This record gives sequence, structure tokens and C-alpha cells, in this order.
Amino acid sequence: MARPYSGKLLLEVNRADPEKIGVQLARVCIKAKLPASHIAKVFGVSRMSIHSWFRGQYVRNKNYIKIKKFIELVKLDLKKSRLPADNIKSARDYLDSINKETMNNETRILQQSTT
Repeated sequence: MARPYSGKLLLEVNRADPEKIGVQLARVCIKAKLPASHIAKVFGVSRMSIHSWFRGQYVRNKNYIKIKKFIELVKLDLKKSRLPADNIKSARDYLDSINKETMNNETRILQQSTT
């Protein structure tokens, strides 16, 4: 079972620069109750990378675009009351339901619009 976010991380995220994409990701994941270990699987990175991003560390451009789209999807599902997750299983099921192909297609569209 995944652990909840620590009080220390929550304080760091509240104090961090809200303009940084990783901090934005952290805030939406905390609000939606989506665990870092499962977020890491969505992006194909380590849990440590996710925690680094949450603290405002550097995010590669290829991940930046995916994160932006992911944040949009989660915010939309928060509005539609599909989130926050009630438990770890529902968080995992939600993240599994995010079709990686959909994320990749959306990423391509976003890349084209920025060039």
C-alpha cells in the first residue's frame, strides 16, 4: 500500500514556486490523492524523479509536455468529481485508465502547436 504524502513534502510544496511545472504536478496529485509511485509509472520515471519534480527540480522538455497534459486531465476529472481517489485501488485504477496512447497523441498535438 502506498504511503500518504508526508507533512514535510506538503509544506515544501506549499512554499515552492507555483510557476514550476513539477510543483503544479505535485499540487494536483495531492488534491486528487494520486500517489507518487503510481504517477511515476504513468511517466515511466522513478518515484525519486517524481519527488524531485514535486520540489521544483528540472523537468526535461519531453516530460514537461506530458505533465502539462496530465495536469489538464486531472483538473478536468476533479471538476467532474471523478477525483479525488477514495483509496489506493481507485487511484491505481484511475491512472491505469489514462490511455498512454491518448497521452502520446495529445503530446504530439501540443508539440506541434508550440513549434
